[in-house]
Amino acid sequence: QVQLVESGGGLVQAGGSLRLSCAASGRTIRCYYMGWFRQAPLKELEFVAAIGWSNSDTDYADSVNGRFTISRDNAKNTVNLQMNRLKPEDTAVYYCAVDPAWDRLRTGKSTYWGQGTQVTVSS
Repeated sequence: QVQLVESGGGLVQAGGSLRLSCAASGRTIRCYYMGWFRQAPLKELEFVAAIGWSNSDTDYADSVNGRFTISRDNAKNTVNLQMNRLKPEDTAVYYCAVDPAWDRLRTGKSTYWGQGTQVTVSS
């Protein structure tokens, strides 16, 4: 079993930055794929970013590409999401996800999920 706990959400003005972190416990996640998803009110869960076994293997949604950066620290069992130039449409609950299979992670069918952290961007 893997437990995931997100942190770093909050309220920020448009154009600002936030850094989300997700700490994994229960087992080492060195060989797991990791990612971030978000869900805004009345909307479906949306893929944000994913990372492979190294920080050079990343994938982003078009809506955040160039503004968000995903990274992982295998020594600390964490995955981070640096969010810059935030927009009001980035407002959502952000979820961390982890899975040993890339396809399951990427399609939102991950085995393990965090409880979510709220990000609110004011205009």
